[in-house]
Amino acid sequence: MIEREETLPLSDDVFRLLRDLIKDYCGIYFDDGSKYLLERRLSKRVKSHHLNDFRDYYRLLLYDRRRDEELSFIVDVLTINETYFFREMNQLKTLIEEILPELKNKNRDARKIRIWSAGCSTGEEPYTIAMQILEQGHFFGWDIEILGSDINQRVLQHARRGVYRKNSFRTTEEHFTEKYFTQEDSSYRINDNVKQLVSFSCLNLLDPFKVKFVGDIDVILCRNVLIYFDQESRKKVIKSFYERLIGGGYLLLGHAESLINISAAFTLKHFKNDMVYQKPQKLTMSMSSNSLVKMVWGNKT
Repeated sequence: MIEREETLPLSDDVFRLLRDLIKDYCGIYFDDGSKYLLERRLSKRVKSHHLNDFRDYYRLLLYDRRRDEELSFIVDVLTINETYFFREMNQLKTLIEEILPELKNKNRDARKIRIWSAGCSTGEEPYTIAMQILEQGHFFGWDIEILGSDINQRVLQHARRGVYRKNSFRTTEEHFTEKYFTQEDSSYRINDNVKQLVSFSCLNLLDPFKVKFVGDIDVILCRNVLIYFDQESRKKVIKSFYERLIGGGYLLLGHAESLINISAAFTLKHFKNDMVYQKPQKLTMSMSSNSLVKMVWGNKT
């Protein structure tokens, strides 16, 4: 008979302290109904540090030299990183068939395109984009850079390995698995010509200093990530996205997400297959950068 591991009790006041600490760290918000989730999934972490209770664990997260490492563990055990190749195809068609041709014309002199998959999990999304770009065959000789970022180190290790099981291919045409993957027993390893277009980085979307190092971006995909954030954190992330996008750049969110009550800085552009958000082109040079920031975001930064 298998004995269930004992779950330590989590009081309401300590739950709220932990919840706020996690939110401030990475933006993920747990409502009052999630107390049992934290209690069940973090009890093992408390015991692994030989602590008496969750209050001692909270103190560790505040003051211990291992706090950043432990917070990373928390993100790992509390978040669900389920994804697959070719997810939300209408939006991907918009990217490949309509947005990229526009960028090809716009960037024809620089011959460079940068795409950011924010919250990429195990890497299926950035690899999907890379495969579709290769399949189009229109960017030979171009500098194509696809950045995949996530706060979870474990899923990023998976993404860098590029080895996937059948569950990741639930909507993938056989043509793509045959052309861009090598079968290894019951798994599939993505080929090097796809991997060389993609790089992965650990990044907290609420860390504005590190987000600045992403540089200028033509397209940002952040799909089904903001649903885990509270309103304040969403606004901070979207503001960072706005600053990283070039004028006329595009932001692709999940179909369950919108910028309503978050930002009025973007315009909603209608394409044949979908609607996506676009950062307006730069306004007249006579307007100062400070005036533009105040106009778009208000006086608070």
